[in-house]
Amino acid sequence: MPKQPFLFIALTFLLAAAVAGANVATQKFKEAPQFYNSPECPSLTNDEEEVDPEEDGNQICSDRAVHVAMTLDTAYIRGSMAAILSVLQHSSCPQNVIFHFVASASANATVLSATISASFPYLKFQIYPFDDSAVSGLISTSIRSALDCPLNYARSYLANLLPICVRRVVYLDSDLILVDDIAKLTATNLGDSSVLAAPEYCNANFTAYFTPTFWSNPSLSLTFANRKPCYFNTGVMVIDLDRWRAGDYTIKIEEWMELQKRMRIYELGSLPPFLLVFAGEIAPVDHRWNQHGLGGDNFRGLCRDLHLGPVSLLHWSGKGKPWARLDANRPCPLDALWAPYDLLQTPFALDS
Repeated sequence: MPKQPFLFIALTFLLAAAVAGANVATQKFKEAPQFYNSPECPSLTNDEEEVDPEEDGNQICSDRAVHVAMTLDTAYIRGSMAAILSVLQHSSCPQNVIFHFVASASANATVLSATISASFPYLKFQIYPFDDSAVSGLISTSIRSALDCPLNYARSYLANLLPICVRRVVYLDSDLILVDDIAKLTATNLGDSSVLAAPEYCNANFTAYFTPTFWSNPSLSLTFANRKPCYFNTGVMVIDLDRWRAGDYTIKIEEWMELQKRMRIYELGSLPPFLLVFAGEIAPVDHRWNQHGLGGDNFRGLCRDLHLGPVSLLHWSGKGKPWARLDANRPCPLDALWAPYDLLQTPFALDS
């Protein structure tokens, strides 16, 4: 009798995973065009090395590749497909882009892989299982339930998940599109010591990201002493994985999450630990590479305009997602910029 509750929980977990897999299976996506390198693109292998073009394993470690990391799940698969297409379409060397997808270990990786391969038959990618239990015990409830998903914290574990030979990676959220060559972002100068680079927003009210409990405790607020901390969005980052590993930054982030469990020092999911560890010490990136906030705030998801200046990447961070608003026939004006990258095969679409 005592085992019944555990059996019930196990069955419930398996049923949820099965339903999630079914949701992916019911979404049919169109095949994207194949994109080719320009003549100036470097080879991912040594010139004298004979390579089977169907084998990507020997290219996964290439420093000449553009390595892109994203999370992959059923809830955001439609956004992920659009993001992938935008990266390839605007890349000068699309065949040199290697995607590293992180998916929950409970997800059906076979279905996810088949979905990606069906739309992008020539894509170089790997899927890495993420053990939700590794972080679930550290997660505190935040202002929006979507921010509490364990997979939302996977960006903190990329250095552990990706092969040790991958030295630099661009992390991208699934609710964005690029309209510029990702190689430019990858080439960001991290200087002599910076671990990551991202656009900084120093006009934002930085104190609002932490609670009065944090700021009233001198031992905590002194964290930012001798630093000029600014807000940055963790949905677009260039990360030096070698420096991350050498500095044990995953452990440092986890230590702040453990403190958050004991005393509430922030409200906003996975972002504040990154700010605590890195704010004021990251390499700058032009704001054009993260026109974020297009999904509105975390409560109502109202429409927003672009920030002033040029645009290389549009990011629908916030509650409102373009695919959901388009489906509901209540799109924001800027959602029309996302729509051309939507690969969802609708029931009424005609085969071309």
